[in-house]
Amino acid sequence: MGPVTVGARGSISPYAVFDRASWRALAAGSRLPLDEAELRELATLGDRIDLDEVATVYLPLAELLDLHVTASQRLWAAQSDFLGNSTAKVPFVIAVAGSVAVGKSTTSRLLQRLLAAAPGSPRVDLVTTDGFLHPNAVLESRGLLGRKGFPESYDRRALVRFLADVKSGREEVSAPVYDHQSYDVVPGARQVVDRPDVLVLEGLNVLQAGGRADGTAPPVFLSDFFDFSVYVDAAEADIQRWYVERFLALRRTAFRDTTAYFHRFADLTDDQARETALGIWSAVNGPNLRTNIAPTRSRARLVLQKAADHSVRRVLLRKL
Repeated sequence: MGPVTVGARGSISPYAVFDRASWRALAAGSRLPLDEAELRELATLGDRIDLDEVATVYLPLAELLDLHVTASQRLWAAQSDFLGNSTAKVPFVIAVAGSVAVGKSTTSRLLQRLLAAAPGSPRVDLVTTDGFLHPNAVLESRGLLGRKGFPESYDRRALVRFLADVKSGREEVSAPVYDHQSYDVVPGARQVVDRPDVLVLEGLNVLQAGGRADGTAPPVFLSDFFDFSVYVDAAEADIQRWYVERFLALRRTAFRDTTAYFHRFADLTDDQARETALGIWSAVNGPNLRTNIAPTRSRARLVLQKAADHSVRRVLLRKL
């Protein structure tokens, strides 16, 4: 079955819709450049995925992206020749958006790994927007610690400046680093990005249009710097369940570390931990998803729609 382009009730959809079989067929005969052990290292805790899922969903996506990267580089070379401009090519920027616990980190790491295995072995860097969160002390002073992950909890100016520098071809642009154990930005730590062929930028709100406090639009959006964007989608009930399952798993593992921010949850019973996770979802992650994240789905070039078992059941590709 090929892609379907008609929306519900016969309406015209901006997307071509692929089922699993038709999407997988796009990369038929291609070799998967990783094994089960490497996949386990790439996958986020709780994100159930196997090599068959990688071959079905992520390999065709990586090959599509490689086509875009190659075409972009050829256009840049042709334009530079036409204009008599010797400026070096700039990175191809891919945004990956989606809710907490939906699997966007696994998607981003897989894309980094698969794209780096493309012909010519392009250099692919991955940066998450977590590093651009304001430090906990700043969030607490502004009364925003309970809204961590909401757009106002990020240093959006610094993030725009970082992308502008990357996209202008500057050498050694750096991004702040976030530590999930301490649940905070690491003071003084920086991740250096030095003109990679591809930059994957992962974050909750990377597709948001944004706006100023007075209601006017900012002069520059993050999306102005994106060459391609992916939204990882699922039903909210499924994402909530995955979040709770991950919280319970972390309680048995990472939360055991006495230096971990969430160590105080390590000794909760299963029922107490489940109640705590549901409370966090209801107060923070759920509202953020509904208000800020899910509304940006229509801005993505491609949407991965997940089923309750974490597998991608449909791929929506915006028509060119």
